[in-house]
Amino acid sequence: MQNPFKLPYQARTLKVFVGLVSAFFMAGSSWAADLPDRQTPMPETTNSVPHVQINITPDPVLSEKLVDRISDLPGVYSANTANSLAGARGFRLRPFVSVARPNSLLGGREFAHLHADGSLHAFLPPELARQAIEKGWGTWHPWAGQNPGWDGFIMIYTPSNMQELDMVTELVKSSYVYVTEK
Repeated sequence: MQNPFKLPYQARTLKVFVGLVSAFFMAGSSWAADLPDRQTPMPETTNSVPHVQINITPDPVLSEKLVDRISDLPGVYSANTANSLAGARGFRLRPFVSVARPNSLLGGREFAHLHADGSLHAFLPPELARQAIEKGWGTWHPWAGQNPGWDGFIMIYTPSNMQELDMVTELVKSSYVYVTEK
């Protein structure tokens, strides 16, 4: 019988998620003290909008798992996005979810979106965004820092295996926590 609460996944990632959330609320600037280095090569990206990876073929199973995981967050749903290229899925907050950082949203209530190439754009706390980039998990969006609330707007690279999927999931969850303070 399948566990409806997905406990095996939660057990694997609980330490990382609790650590990131605790760091955010307790120390602010040490959001990602335990963020590991990404082990696979960083993909090339465009330096303009549309901001996409070059020559990457995503694993559709990993992308679907990511959509399921993020859609399981309280008050989150995924839908086609108008904030990216065709085929991108936006992660949006339902109207009852309070927003602490409205300037860190796209198209009203979208805090992140998943591209067809498997990469994401997400609003992270600026310190976490810097550390994620330093550790090879992403790169700045070309418009990062150009609008209020966009200081932590990055592309998170396509996960290529389950370990990377776990870390990418935690980064997107961190975006949710940052935007909602939940």
